[in-house]
Amino acid sequence: MSDLSRQEFRKLIREKRNALCSDTQFQAGLDLITQFSQLPEIQRAQHIALYLSADGELDTKPLIEWLWQQGKSIYLPVIHPFSKGQLLFLQYLHDDQLVYNKYGILEPKLDIRHLKPIHELDLICTPLVGFDSLGHRLGMGGGYYDRTLSHWFNTGLGAKPIGIAHDCQRVDLLPTAHWDVPLPKIVTPSQIWQWESTK
Repeated sequence: MSDLSRQEFRKLIREKRNALCSDTQFQAGLDLITQFSQLPEIQRAQHIALYLSADGELDTKPLIEWLWQQGKSIYLPVIHPFSKGQLLFLQYLHDDQLVYNKYGILEPKLDIRHLKPIHELDLICTPLVGFDSLGHRLGMGGGYYDRTLSHWFNTGLGAKPIGIAHDCQRVDLLPTAHWDVPLPKIVTPSQIWQWESTK
């Protein structure tokens, strides 16, 4: 499998997670809460960026509901309307109006009153297509999160990233590119993977 290209890995892993049945997906969402409840970062954090799942990604809605119950503020990514390849993060409340972006992913309707600058977030939970035993993250190829996390990666300052994935999204070794930002921690329904030396 190590001879596969990044695009081939994307196709293979997306097929794996899309093949998961609804019962497995439901249980994965609950198990994710169990794992997150053990994270010291979650206990300390108040402003947490998450995302709404699509394309077979692990369902984050149960986690979002649980974090709301803990009194945390949740923010969702919105594609920047003017700066190509950049994300904005808007606070997400129970009754917020959501719209589909150009990728068919739900995001809050852009309202600058709800905007939270990235440097004021405590954690950024990132989606990913695949990850490996070294903490390398394979995204969808748009580079949005690599750009978002570049300041943290270069300085160690700002919101700490945590990846979220199904267990089936892990591979032994991914091909990497120079712009890739490895993650210090990735949470799956069964395990917390961490590479604290990453940053």
